[in-house]
Amino acid sequence: MAPHLANIPARLLMWQRVREYAVPLSMIETATARRAVGDWAGACASARIDIDFDLRAVRDRYGTEFVTRLKADLRRLAPDLLRWHMPRVAPHGRIRPGLTISLSRYGRFGTTPLQLVVRTPPAWADAGQRMSLALWDEHGDDAPGRHPHPHPARRFRLDLHRHLWDSSRCGELASRCGADIAPVPAPLERPDPLDWLKVPVRSDPSEADDLSWASARWAAEAELLLGAEGDSGGVFTVRFGARNRRAFELVAPDDHHVPTFRPLREAPPPQMVAALPVLPEASARVLPDLALLRAGLVAADRLHPLVAKALSASGAEPAPGPGQQPGDPHRVECRGEVHRIALRGGVLTAVDHDPAQLRREELLVALGGPALPCLRAIDAVHRDPQALPAVRERLGHGDVSGALAVVEGLLGPGAVLRGGPLREALESAAARRLDHGLFRSGLRPAHPPATRPPRRGRARFRTSRARAS
Repeated sequence: MAPHLANIPARLLMWQRVREYAVPLSMIETATARRAVGDWAGACASARIDIDFDLRAVRDRYGTEFVTRLKADLRRLAPDLLRWHMPRVAPHGRIRPGLTISLSRYGRFGTTPLQLVVRTPPAWADAGQRMSLALWDEHGDDAPGRHPHPHPARRFRLDLHRHLWDSSRCGELASRCGADIAPVPAPLERPDPLDWLKVPVRSDPSEADDLSWASARWAAEAELLLGAEGDSGGVFTVRFGARNRRAFELVAPDDHHVPTFRPLREAPPPQMVAALPVLPEASARVLPDLALLRAGLVAADRLHPLVAKALSASGAEPAPGPGQQPGDPHRVECRGEVHRIALRGGVLTAVDHDPAQLRREELLVALGGPALPCLRAIDAVHRDPQALPAVRERLGHGDVSGALAVVEGLLGPGAVLRGGPLREALESAAARRLDHGLFRSGLRPAHPPATRPPRRGRARFRTSRARAS
């Protein structure tokens, strides 16, 4: 039985909405079909991922050997799976803006090492939730002119987590996310975020939340991190908050024991902590899908097929399916009878009323008279339907076709939208997509100026406060 909503953390509820709306089944099916026939570019297009390089130009610049390795990664890339695992921000669960995330490192080809990266646009241009694939070369990259953070982020990196985007490595997901390890949840209120590391393991999976730290996997993940960085010092950091990073060291008694970790006896200065390798978020946090399964907030068949297959042996109980909702929006009590509202000729119509009667009633409404309950119900569906939250969620995650499908299911494909929140949501989504086009074309800077300057009175007040201090 699923837990009560009051006992579920807000971010876990956010991930539940993300899993429902962010990567629709139609996108997964289309991208999988294109990838199965070797059309990696078509798979990326179906997952709303743009390609920022040309393979011919890349071959001319870096050679055939590099292009061969790059093509192998592109054929294994599951762009819908990459979108599924992208880092997101609360409260709406949108993809974290302004990021450059490394997917694969290729060593040195030419002057500097090359990386295959995925980039997300800045927040002002994130309409449609599109992403882009690019090649990062420290001396030859042309993105700094229009991307706010063109360098690969240390905190968000997936080159050490190929199972989150590589279709041939998805089988590693269960072991890498610790699906076979009992959860160790972090309490919501503790003065020191390290105190919970000493809490004994709890066996009740319902106590896990999406903010639980995956501390049971930190030692193994830190070994991979330090090995990739070529760091033999055995010291790494974990980011607990915007201004809170802690340094740990790996402890290996001998070659026959599994390494563990412990906090440093003496905290190093902040400058040294900032320079140490940082454990990626994909390693530090519990996989959201695993947390949702353990909390009973999602059924296994509602997850991405590659994720569901990898977690099938995790032992998490599936969430119960949604029950039938009471009430039918297409049946209205009108003048003591139950009347039907259905699509006729692609338009929502009160079918139990004579067309001549409906014309008289519409004329009466135009003159200021009261409307029939059926006409009021039709107007409410046009202006503020019950499905408006679902439409907004789909638009927010860039699923325009899914949002239009919901609207057409309510009003019909030939219906004309009336003024109201539904029309405003669709118009706003269309207008914001223009910003993304301007960003992609380089016609607007990465940080556009404010649309309205501050008032003079407020500016003088701040200046006087600054002088007084």
